[in-house]
Amino acid sequence: MLVQTESGKEFIVYSDASLNCLGCVLMQEGKVIAYASRQLKPYEKNYPTHDLELTAIVFALKIWRHYLFELLKDYELVIDYHSGKANVVADTLSRKSLFALRAMSTQIDLCDDSSVLAKLKVRQMFICQIFYAQKIDGEMMTKRAQCGLKSDSEFQVDDDGYLRFRDQICILRNSKLIKLILNEAHNSRSSVHPGSTKMYNDLKQFYWWHGMKRDISEFVSRCLVCQQVKAEHQVSSGLLQPIMIPEWKWERTTMDFVIVDKLTKSAHFIPVRTNYSLDKLAELYISEIVRLHGVPLSIVSDKDPRFTSRFWKKLQETLGTKLHFSTTFHPQMDGQSERVIQILEDMLRCCILEFESTWERNMPLIIFAYNNSFHSSIKMAPYEDLYGRKCKIPLYWTKLSDNKIHGVDLIKETEQKVKVIHDSLKAASDRQKSYADLKWKDIEFEIGDKVFLKVSPEGKLSPRFIGLYEIIERIGSVAYRLMLPPKLEKIHNVFHVSMLRRYRSNP
Repeated sequence: MLVQTESGKEFIVYSDASLNCLGCVLMQEGKVIAYASRQLKPYEKNYPTHDLELTAIVFALKIWRHYLFELLKDYELVIDYHSGKANVVADTLSRKSLFALRAMSTQIDLCDDSSVLAKLKVRQMFICQIFYAQKIDGEMMTKRAQCGLKSDSEFQVDDDGYLRFRDQICILRNSKLIKLILNEAHNSRSSVHPGSTKMYNDLKQFYWWHGMKRDISEFVSRCLVCQQVKAEHQVSSGLLQPIMIPEWKWERTTMDFVIVDKLTKSAHFIPVRTNYSLDKLAELYISEIVRLHGVPLSIVSDKDPRFTSRFWKKLQETLGTKLHFSTTFHPQMDGQSERVIQILEDMLRCCILEFESTWERNMPLIIFAYNNSFHSSIKMAPYEDLYGRKCKIPLYWTKLSDNKIHGVDLIKETEQKVKVIHDSLKAASDRQKSYADLKWKDIEFEIGDKVFLKVSPEGKLSPRFIGLYEIIERIGSVAYRLMLPPKLEKIHNVFHVSMLRRYRSNP
């Protein structure tokens, strides 16, 4: 009994049953009066869950009947269900500990005052296994012998007979004990999958063996749960693959209904409603792009259902335009459109905040402002590249004059500007690749390799990676085709290498 009971106040009994034990707690006004637990008898292990829970209640009532008998015979009992999270103490008592008791030694010491003190020493089975292993290993026996000859040796034998290295218990190299230690330090409920650095610093306070740090790092890297859950803190995989620079204006475009020319960087922003039909989208494309710039040679876009539909593919095939799609969950391939969308969103926010009107009314001026402003990659404004010079705005009205430009000079000037843009885009592309490759690493997989696939977690605690999936084809330099299960058949099965994590098998 931990606390003296008070008469006239109610008792509360918490009980729980597991597949191994029964656990009970007697409380009064939030204070613990007593604990009780026992192992299940062989025949009780065959009980269904509700019978086990009833057995725990009967066990508690019997063992504490001297507290509860007078209360039970006169009143009806109220039995409430408590989940495991709420029923913490009883739930803990009903769980079996990981290590069983293996040995218990009794030592009696006589003190000067003639009193007798009894000292009980409890050892876990695991510690006893280490002790026995040290006794039969030749190398460990040699270290023990050296301890008696060298007082300054780093190896010492403690009072309990364990061989220690700098106060850490020595473990045999390549023994089953190492795997048992690593499993307990990494997979148990009291550790919950720490990283290799944390795990090493925790274990080195108690144990030592040759190559300990390397073994821990290798063990953690092969943990299946960690491979699915842990975030990668290394540089991303896959070096940057620059897209080819076009030869002329509006030959190659990127499209997300923010349509951008890859050479001049001039853009068209086309408002589209979600309920627009494919016929309406095709009409907008013809009237807004083809009417002004002709048919492009190629279009890069994401895998929006509108762009992957048979209607859209057939339309572009008829016009003679090749379609290129970004890999699944890797919008960086169409980074130009993504960046322009970000700029457009900022401009729309500014208009709404500054002019207090709807974004639709400001869209024409936003298109003009974007195309008439300096672009760092081409060293000029998109309109200047497209038309030969920037468009005038009210700020520069005072500089208007009658400039006479002959046709031949205009052609030469245009060709010269296209050459300058080519050089500027090449320099910008090389510079971007050199910066990007510092933060990315080159990694390759072979056909038949097993990998995990990076996904956006549905919930905060969902795994970051799913799998395993087999690589069945390599697409280009940094993309791979995976063999996906039927439940993922709606997802395009080609992924950028940065979305994949190499599977390390656990031998």
